[in-house]
Amino acid sequence: MISVETALDKILSSIKPLGVEEKGLLESLGQVLAEDVYSDINVPPKDNSALDGYALRAADIKGAGPQNPRILKVIDYIVAGGNPHKRVEPGTAVRIMTGAPTPEGADCVVGFEDTDETSRPVSDSKIPSEIGVFTEELNGANIRKAGESIKKGDLVLTKGKIIRPSEIGVMASMGRAKVKVIRRPVVAILSTGDELTNLGEPLAEGKIYNSNTYSIAAQVIREGGIPRIVGIALDTEASVVAKINQALDADLLVTTGGVSMGDYDLVKDVLAKQGEIVFWKVRAKPGKPLAFGAIRRVRDDKVVQDLPHLGLAGNTVSCMVNFELFVRPAILKMMGKTNFDKPSIDAVIEDSIKNNDGRRVFARVVVEKKEDRYYAHLTGSQSSGDLTSMSSANGLAVVPEDNPKVSKGDLLKVLMLDWSQDI
Repeated sequence: MISVETALDKILSSIKPLGVEEKGLLESLGQVLAEDVYSDINVPPKDNSALDGYALRAADIKGAGPQNPRILKVIDYIVAGGNPHKRVEPGTAVRIMTGAPTPEGADCVVGFEDTDETSRPVSDSKIPSEIGVFTEELNGANIRKAGESIKKGDLVLTKGKIIRPSEIGVMASMGRAKVKVIRRPVVAILSTGDELTNLGEPLAEGKIYNSNTYSIAAQVIREGGIPRIVGIALDTEASVVAKINQALDADLLVTTGGVSMGDYDLVKDVLAKQGEIVFWKVRAKPGKPLAFGAIRRVRDDKVVQDLPHLGLAGNTVSCMVNFELFVRPAILKMMGKTNFDKPSIDAVIEDSIKNNDGRRVFARVVVEKKEDRYYAHLTGSQSSGDLTSMSSANGLAVVPEDNPKVSKGDLLKVLMLDWSQDI
């Protein structure tokens, strides 16, 4: 039985980032850039107004104030998306809207609120013939210069950056419709056990519904992977082999059940015959049964790259906890990401927790913030088969292997399953 750190190191040392694909801009959200992104244009492409007001010459309003307005002739009106038709000469101004290109001759913009526009009659062209300005501005005030945000030829986003909504917005501002990214892994999910029943089918006596497949598939989606549900394998070697063969073109195989010590725990035996087992026990509670290895893939009688395999325990909570600890980092590394840590906080535990078998305990807790401290209490039953305890939890309190008992009031590290500003 190996430590959590050793198990994770062995898994990640066998996993490599996947290949490159070109995706539509919105589809790339959450993926990792596989190229440096340079701009072909200036952003903004032209000098433009930062507010609604009047474009004019700073020299014409020098010394202006509420009791000493400067009166200027209004010669044009420009909206966003439009183009200037006239040059601003001394003593003139152009009514302008936010984002509209500034006309030649203008070197600043004054907002409507600093003019007497509301008291001026409007001409047939829907603009006043004159405007009084109540303030002075410096040269360049309220004008966004061409290339102020991005200059043509700039390196804007670097290879390896995770694409967030802000990166999508930046690329959209440069007119990029597609981008090269590290592709998302296809994760095949196979549950094993004669006791399992597919959703939607009648539940016979002694049977249970196949919940593991769906909780794991949901976790895969949340981390950016693409789940492929292979189905249920019966407790026979032939059935397990047949189902595994359906997953050989995936990037990662995740199985649930069949990795413990029971007479029908066949997955690790099949692994030994069709590939290799690196380890199959980890010092974690829940989740001690954890098989890691690889399945040989043969094409045209030649062995090609092995299929990484993670065999999770059949108990529903063990399954989900081991996903967070081991499968999630593997998926993230395949996607080209480098930070595999869950967000964590230190919290005051409000219950006692026993740890009498020398494993690292991951206790399901609810974390709340009270004043300036975090507090955590157990969700109730800590049985590895009680899935509702995961549904109630927003964190996993970590009890080290060498700590036999946690008392109420002790401080524990908590891995956050859900992280929001409300916590």
